[in-house]
Amino acid sequence: MNADKMKREYDFSKGIRGKFYRPAVTLRLPVYLDEEALAFVQRIARRKKTDVSSVVNELIHSDKRLAEAMK
Repeated sequence: MNADKMKREYDFSKGIRGKFYRPAVTLRLPVYLDEEALAFVQRIARRKKTDVSSVVNELIHSDKRLAEAMK
C-alpha cells in the first residue's frame, strides 16, 4: 500500500488482542543465499545425500563451535 493511499486514522475499536497469537508455534523464516553460497551447499548436500537446510545447519554449528573455542 502506498503511503499516499493510507488513511489518516484507522479504527481498531473492534480489534481482538492476541487473535492470532500462538505461544507454541515456531516460525521458520526463509534464508536467502547468494548464488555462489547456494551452489556450494547444494554440492555438499548432493554429495552427502541430504537437503540444503541440513548442510547449512551443520556449517553454522561447526562455525559456532569454532568461535566458542576461540574465546
